[in-house]
Amino acid sequence: MADVVKDIMTKSVITVDEITTALVAAKVMTDKGISSLIVLKEGNPVGIVSERDFVKKICAKELQASKVSVGEIMSKIQTFAEPNTSIEVAVQRMVNHKIRRLPIVDNGKVIGIITVTDLAKYLRTTLLIQGALPGKSES
Repeated sequence: MADVVKDIMTKSVITVDEITTALVAAKVMTDKGISSLIVLKEGNPVGIVSERDFVKKICAKELQASKVSVGEIMSKIQTFAEPNTSIEVAVQRMVNHKIRRLPIVDNGKVIGIITVTDLAKYLRTTLLIQGALPGKSES
């Protein structure tokens, strides 16, 4: 069973530069079937732009996505975890900061991300192993 974030993180993290337009970022997210992107400034992770950012900061304000950069609408990275951070510590950081995505950083580079979906899968697997949930054939 996984004890550290590197065992359950999503490893394929898509990034964009902070000057990328929101329109381009939205197209990337659509093409990749993902709900967020890591935003880089000079190659360093500085923020995350999510579907929620698009709704609250572009749609609700009736802005034109082709004229807004992701740097303007991103949520700044408040905290992160290293690959060997325990899952419990990662969850606590997410709760403390009220975030749904936690970047996993190694030597200053984002190598993964933990999402609430990753945590739900981990929890389900843990509960199945403990016998707290019925198996697939029973559910």
